[in-house]
Amino acid sequence: MPELPEVQALVDFLGERTRDLAIVGVELGSISVLKTYDPPPASLHGLPIDSVIRHGKFIDIEAEGLHLVFHLARAGWLRWSDALASTTIRPGKSSVAFRCRLSDGSGFDLTEAGTRKRVAVYIVRDPAQVPGIARLGPDPMAADFTAADFAGLLQGRRTQVKGLLKDQGFLAGVGNAYSDEVLHAARLSPFALASSLDDEQVQRLFAALRDTLVSAVTAASGKPAKELKDAKRAGMRVHGRTGEACPVCGDVVREVSFAESSLQYCATCQTGGKPLADRRMSRLLK
Repeated sequence: MPELPEVQALVDFLGERTRDLAIVGVELGSISVLKTYDPPPASLHGLPIDSVIRHGKFIDIEAEGLHLVFHLARAGWLRWSDALASTTIRPGKSSVAFRCRLSDGSGFDLTEAGTRKRVAVYIVRDPAQVPGIARLGPDPMAADFTAADFAGLLQGRRTQVKGLLKDQGFLAGVGNAYSDEVLHAARLSPFALASSLDDEQVQRLFAALRDTLVSAVTAASGKPAKELKDAKRAGMRVHGRTGEACPVCGDVVREVSFAESSLQYCATCQTGGKPLADRRMSRLLK
């Protein structure tokens, strides 16, 4: 799933590629991808693009007061073309969920792998009309988001820090992958309760959050859309690296599996050397 650093890179990429261009057409490869009906898709036709910005993991293309907003969900991606095919996409016949045509012949497709279709597109007059944006917590990359603000959010939360970091209502933009990376950098267990962290641990977690995201944004910056997935994977120290050596201490990277996801961590760096219980694996071994 693309998270804040990749989404920011896509925003920068689109901002550069769409400068001085207008939207000349949008096509639906899936009826379910469009979550709004007013304004209709045709209302975007002919509108010059004013800006491309990010709200958490949502990308917002503004065109003369209308906003084309989309979320790539778990298996979605943006595929750019300097010269889009002239043929119209046929609903249900390809992995393309949505297509946007621009005035110089270029444009992009939103694609989605797998059977679960979760990519979402909205056409709205105000981004706050998108429910997911309206619920977003503060952006951890915002210049005015401080360590004190972060500590205030954590206070009294009897919730595991891994879950909190992924909660878009708590913080906007961090998902499963970067929460693993942040907690590894902070040397904290993903199962630690937020309310149990002392001041030093909170400061350490905030520093790791900012440093991890800044480094990832910097690494992704300037890369074309087609290279961002590989760049993300290459930059991970523990996420997606089960069984490999921790780059900090050399211990093996371990995993805890859930129904639809998993987390990775280093026991030596994060849990005092004690492996975390993996109930799913325990059941399989019985």
